[in-house]
Amino acid sequence: DYSDIVDWENFSKYLEKFHNAEPFKYVFIENFFQRDFYEKLFQNIPEIDESWDKPTTITKTQNFKNINNFDNDNKLSTEWKKFIKYINTEEFAEKFREFSKIPVTNLRSSQFIYATKDCFQNPHYHDKGPSTLVCLFYFNKNWKKGDPGGTYIASKEEESSIIFEPYNLDNTMVLFHDGPLAIHGSRLIEKDVVRKAFQIVLEEYSPEFG
Repeated sequence: DYSDIVDWENFSKYLEKFHNAEPFKYVFIENFFQRDFYEKLFQNIPEIDESWDKPTTITKTQNFKNINNFDNDNKLSTEWKKFIKYINTEEFAEKFREFSKIPVTNLRSSQFIYATKDCFQNPHYHDKGPSTLVCLFYFNKNWKKGDPGGTYIASKEEESSIIFEPYNLDNTMVLFHDGPLAIHGSRLIEKDVVRKAFQIVLEEYSPEFG
């Protein structure tokens, strides 16, 4: 039973904002998780260790850990394993399909992405296919308004074109429809902080066409 995880009624209230967004479909959602379940995720979110990767290029620096074989990962709590199981279900994909009208069918990838001091990601887009949704869930209390860390939305591949940047990173989510206009990134973090996020990518998959 996954009924204690997501506040789907609250989620549905953001439908109009998502579909009316420009220059591509995106939305910032507060209180995505039911509060009790969120607190358990927050209290047990993994810390960075030697199993994480930290790619550093001219376009980004970030800490991440891909989710593979999670059932046997003893560093994941019961609640995190339950949530990861849920995002792999048809029910979860259906909820996002109904909300977005994008025909996603399954989870393509999931990973923890943490931004620490000196981390950043230049504005960019993926454009991995016409039926792809990217979701970033945040797990940070008392994030200072105006501080970098949240994934911003931009109209061009330059920070001066930022349209929206979230500052409430406590039980919130950024959701966007991937495509050539879906430009996003994160500003350079200069403080000694850790912005904790969990990212999933939902896509349309066909056994015939891939």
